[in-house]
Amino acid sequence: MARKGVEGGRGRRPGVVTSAKRSGPGRGFWLALSAVAIVGIVALAWVASRPKTQVTRIDPNLPALKAQGYLLGSPNAPVEVTEFADFECPACGQYAVITEPQVRSELVNTGKVRIRYLDFPLQMHRNTWDASLAAACANDQGKFWEMHDALFANQDKWNGEATSRPRGPIADLAKGIGLDMTKYGACMDSDAHRAQIQASEQEGERRGIGQTPTFIFNGTVVPGALPYDAFRKYVEEAMKTAPARTDSASAAAPSPAPAGPVTAKPAP
Repeated sequence: MARKGVEGGRGRRPGVVTSAKRSGPGRGFWLALSAVAIVGIVALAWVASRPKTQVTRIDPNLPALKAQGYLLGSPNAPVEVTEFADFECPACGQYAVITEPQVRSELVNTGKVRIRYLDFPLQMHRNTWDASLAAACANDQGKFWEMHDALFANQDKWNGEATSRPRGPIADLAKGIGLDMTKYGACMDSDAHRAQIQASEQEGERRGIGQTPTFIFNGTVVPGALPYDAFRKYVEEAMKTAPARTDSASAAAPSPAPAGPVTAKPAP
């Protein structure tokens, strides 16, 4: 046994240790582990320091205006639902295309609800300001909601993934809904409604809006693209606390809005 052990080591230089006897990880392992640790620390620092809500840039040179938004439905409806939305937001598009038609037909057009839409453009969406400006210019011609519907239904034609020059495709939508393109073009070139859109954005920040869409049902704040049944339940809860309407108010209320898009009316 002893001889075999000696012969097993014959020919080795003194001080040479075979791989079989080497213990512990090598230098490469420790370098890789250090790199992973550094990346993890940097990632944790970024998560801890990033803003909890959307940070926006406010232009101090624009006049300070009161947020108005765009009203859909009877001003005498017992429940007002405020929607903060971004035209380039996919979730907003999902709500507008899938849920909102039923909201209009069953809740708005029956006089139960009025909708107030306010722009809340997110910095991550580079084309959304052009869309908001286009909708505001369409509102000058009484066609905000037609433009609203066209923008959401055709997000893939003008959003940041489709183009870096959204005004061309958006102008095609404006033409498609029958706008006077001379007036529309002058409105877009002048950025006439930028201050009003900024006022809506600031109102959203004042209310702590952190995502789009966000709905407010007579004071109850609900973020996310709601399906119709959930939307209706929030309306029903809001109706329980809505001020009672007098007979004179009911008699003065206009008849339900007709089916289809309704012309936007800025809040008083």
